[in-house]
Amino acid sequence: MASSDSLVEAVTRQVMAELGGGEGKCGDCKGSCAADCSDKVRSVVGEGACRISYSGNGARVPSELGRYIDHTLLVPGTTAEQIDRLCDEAIQYRFAAVCVNPVWVRRAAQRLRGKDVAVACVVGFPLGANSTEIKVMEARRALREGAREIDMVINIGALKGGDHRLVQNDIARVADACREVGALSKVIIEAGMLTDEEKVIASRLSQLARADFVKTSTGFGHGGATLFDVSLIRETVGPEMGIKASGGVKTADDAQRMIAAGATRIGASAGIQIVSGQKGGAGGGY
Repeated sequence: MASSDSLVEAVTRQVMAELGGGEGKCGDCKGSCAADCSDKVRSVVGEGACRISYSGNGARVPSELGRYIDHTLLVPGTTAEQIDRLCDEAIQYRFAAVCVNPVWVRRAAQRLRGKDVAVACVVGFPLGANSTEIKVMEARRALREGAREIDMVINIGALKGGDHRLVQNDIARVADACREVGALSKVIIEAGMLTDEEKVIASRLSQLARADFVKTSTGFGHGGATLFDVSLIRETVGPEMGIKASGGVKTADDAQRMIAAGATRIGASAGIQIVSGQKGGAGGGY
């Protein structure tokens, strides 16, 4: 692992590049407006723009959205019957995964056995304030019980306090546990609590820790996914890493805009509404 000073130096250079530290670039964005003209992009989004220019594959919006969606149910009062319904809906609508709390992993995995729907489990949720050892233990148990995707919350306080080494190690330990069994790791940065510079740092640390996805939000914090945040994360991590937009995605238009900005997965309790226009469903919590 790089020394603390060299890591901070590398991340600082990344921050300056991604947040448009230079001047005179407006005529040469070449599809990377979020990196080169971040202030202007932020202003345009604030005024209601529905797309952000991006040069990678995220600009190709698919007509079939189901395989982008993690059908989500994380509210405290969830019952076994609601988990069963969540899984059945995920099968019916061909969602990528169901996303559940740790207590429901075994039941969801049994319900989805033999189906092309993964079980995702949240870890360190929703505050991210557990010790690294507890997060790893929680992840390993979920993986043993059938989870094949882990959505972990970063140590937000450590990030804001500048302890980048701790944050990277926290992510890397969980990502390593996932990689041992061929599972995916998603890193929830809770973007609504971060400055733009902190979002870039958190995304870069997730990449350095070899996680598979950066995820915008828990859905229980300060705000959900925004087009600007998705685009900024994409510009930070490049074209290969996954991005999960979570929180506040309610319609097909919302989902398509997030995908156009660079998202490769959508976390939503409104998955059925997104793919069919129908209201209802078992999802909840995003």
